[in-house]
Amino acid sequence: MKQLSKVLILIAVIGLTSCSPKVTSNFINPKPKLSIDEKVALLDLEHELPKNLTKIGDLRFQDSGFSTDCSFNSLMNRARIEARKNGANIVKVIDKKKPDLLSSCYRLKIELYKYEGDVSSLLQYELKID
Repeated sequence: MKQLSKVLILIAVIGLTSCSPKVTSNFINPKPKLSIDEKVALLDLEHELPKNLTKIGDLRFQDSGFSTDCSFNSLMNRARIEARKNGANIVKVIDKKKPDLLSSCYRLKIELYKYEGDVSSLLQYELKID
């Protein structure tokens, strides 16, 4: 009976910790954290990057096998939070795989940049309100 309890606890722990997508990050040039008032632009594949940028780093969102809450909107919001923590004000999607038979999640490769201009003037993706 004790063995069964240990197995059930292990399964519960694995289930609870593996529900979010796997995030890999590489910050090569982090800057001071942005305040909540500072805008962060979300650029999808079709959006152009402005000139004179400083690359802050990369993010990669992958399916962990049991992922939930991994819609495009949700991942872009998480990327915006990571960008703000590391001083980036542009989130640029460079590769996007939509959900398919192999995964129910979006899989994204993202680059983060610091731009000294006004990011609100850039054409960008707008998060959808659920």
